[in-house]
Amino acid sequence: MDWWRDAACAHEDPELFFPVAVTGAALRDQQARAKAVCRRCPVIHPCLSWALQATGAQGVWGGTCEEERRGLRRGGVQGESALGVTGSA
Repeated sequence: MDWWRDAACAHEDPELFFPVAVTGAALRDQQARAKAVCRRCPVIHPCLSWALQATGAQGVWGGTCEEERRGLRRGGVQGESALGVTGSA
């Protein structure tokens, strides 16, 4: 996980990426704020790849929440192609 050193989230409060709320507007708001950090991250692609392969990865990783990653796994999509992009961010 050497890519993690370059992650935009490394300079943010870690709690932002692990929402306390379980449902509703509070959860959606916190996820949206975390995903905004992911969108400007230079390592979003390896982060998402890691999260798709990791067992039990909780929170927001690679611009996706747990539910989105479950859907990607069910669809058989892995890595960078899961976001519909290739190459570097």
